[in-house]
Amino acid sequence: MSADRGYRWWLATRWRQWRNPPPPVVRAVAANLAVAIAGSLLVLAYDVALTRGATLPGGDLRALLVAVYVVLVLVAGSLFTYLWVALPTGTTGERRRSGWSAMLGLFTALPMAYLVLVVALQIVKPLLG
Repeated sequence: MSADRGYRWWLATRWRQWRNPPPPVVRAVAANLAVAIAGSLLVLAYDVALTRGATLPGGDLRALLVAVYVVLVLVAGSLFTYLWVALPTGTTGERRRSGWSAMLGLFTALPMAYLVLVVALQIVKPLLG
């Protein structure tokens, strides 16, 4: 394959895609990241309080709190992505939303919830002592 025929090397193509992501993807990641960070701060605060010996009503509910956190990120991330990410229509001024926007948010929310929670509990928590 010659360079004069418009062929790009696989890595060059992936690098270009990474540098220029589509705006709907950036918005979906930003919406889910904001929800995941806010929720993980609450989980982290609860976990640190229990680790330092605080007695909270209900006892140790960390497993339930993590499950609620994941559901919250999935639902709120999908909703915010649905509201913020409009599908391209080709006409100016017309904005459309569909279930695909919410699905984009859902597919972005699950790994985002997990990654942010891992960073909060495995990296930030030990730094807090």
